[in-house]
Amino acid sequence: MDENKLFFTMDLVEEQLSKAYKANTERGMKIHSSRIIRTCKATKNKHFMWFAKLLKNHMKGIISHARVHISSGKVEGTNQMIKTLRRKGYGYPDDEYFFLKIIDASRKFS
Repeated sequence: MDENKLFFTMDLVEEQLSKAYKANTERGMKIHSSRIIRTCKATKNKHFMWFAKLLKNHMKGIISHARVHISSGKVEGTNQMIKTLRRKGYGYPDDEYFFLKIIDASRKFS
């Protein structure tokens, strides 16, 4: 019976996360995030408690997503591309050539 309560709570938290992500205002995002934290803390489960603490510690960044809908996906992808080029091209003659390779690779992906 306790396991079913945790599964129900997981579904509830997932639904609340979806609502929080779709919030258009900082206030709405904060309200939904606070509900998630309260729900997680009420379970007294160590994993939910960890998640509640994580949300609380990153609340400022989470709420800012409602104001500025910017994802870091492109930046992370570019960083990964550069790391891959650096790993593949160990021993480039100089930095200028390496930067030219980065520019060339970024043109291929855009």
